[in-house]
Amino acid sequence: MVMQTFVSFLLAIVSSMLIDNVVLSRFYGICPFLGVSKKVKSSLGMGIAVVFVIVLATLICWPLYHFILVPAGIPFLDTVAYILVIASLVQLVGLFIKKYSPTLYKSLGIYLPLITTNCAVLGVAQGNTDQGLNFLEAIANGLGTSIGFLLIIVTFSCVRVRLESANTPKAFKGLPIALITAAIMAIAMMGLQGLFSGVIK
Repeated sequence: MVMQTFVSFLLAIVSSMLIDNVVLSRFYGICPFLGVSKKVKSSLGMGIAVVFVIVLATLICWPLYHFILVPAGIPFLDTVAYILVIASLVQLVGLFIKKYSPTLYKSLGIYLPLITTNCAVLGVAQGNTDQGLNFLEAIANGLGTSIGFLLIIVTFSCVRVRLESANTPKAFKGLPIALITAAIMAIAMMGLQGLFSGVIK
């Protein structure tokens, strides 16, 4: 029983991370995905910050909904409550990065506070309650989604760095070739849906 639960937990993480990747399949978090991915260090910093915020938001928002909002008869305030939690966590992350890595803080710029309104972060918190996930499933979804965001934004950043020195036609330089690359990555992720659909089920 314990082993079956553990396997289900891992499969849920893999599903959220690769098969149902929040960026390439649902197009959440596109703003930092395109804006911060010009440098690998900035992408890594943003990805780690998003992982921290999503995981902590999951750990706080799920109990907040089930043990406070629902018993109090105000579950309709869930989105407002989630935004307040996420905004607080983003402030903590911002203060930490500013103190220990001022260079990274400057390179992230406006995109760091934008984590507060990042669809990926709010989408996980909202989706956990809307889909009726239990606490373990919510944690798996939060871990998988956040790690998937980190994986994709760093991979995309590495590709963009290589594209800067590639012999790209002038009309496609910059954002156009980046969007084409993102589309190809999305198609690759769609291929994983068919490959793993039988395993996940």
